Amino acid sequence: MAFLLDSNIIIYSYSNEFEYLRELIISESCTISEISRVEVLGYHGLKKDEDKYFKDIFDYVPIILPNRNIFDEAINIRKKYNLKLGDSLIAATAVVNDLEIYTRNLSDFERVKGLRSCNPIS
Repeated sequence: MAFLLDSNIIIYSYSNEFEYLRELIISESCTISEISRVEVLGYHGLKKDEDKYFKDIFDYVPIILPNRNIFDEAINIRKKYNLKLGDSLIAATAVVNDLEIYTRNLSDFERVKGLRSCNPIS
């Protein structure tokens, strides 16, 4: 089943402690929201090697661009569940594309009806 990686899983994958997450990234089932690309690469404190690592991921993994359906669903999710803008857009991307979201922050997404989520960090 195809899945969407949340920004935090991408960030954790950089650490040697969580290098097993890199297997998810190279999986043919992996997708990423354009919002996660902005969240990760837009962090002001990225070091040069981190920036390269994350850019390589975003060059490799298929990225889903938000469209009108995703924005409309994000509006509904934001209103109903009071999620932050980025989380609303990421959740909406998963819902609209029928993807499970892999995240460490299950509490952010578990309450969204119709969204499947799991924590791949053991």
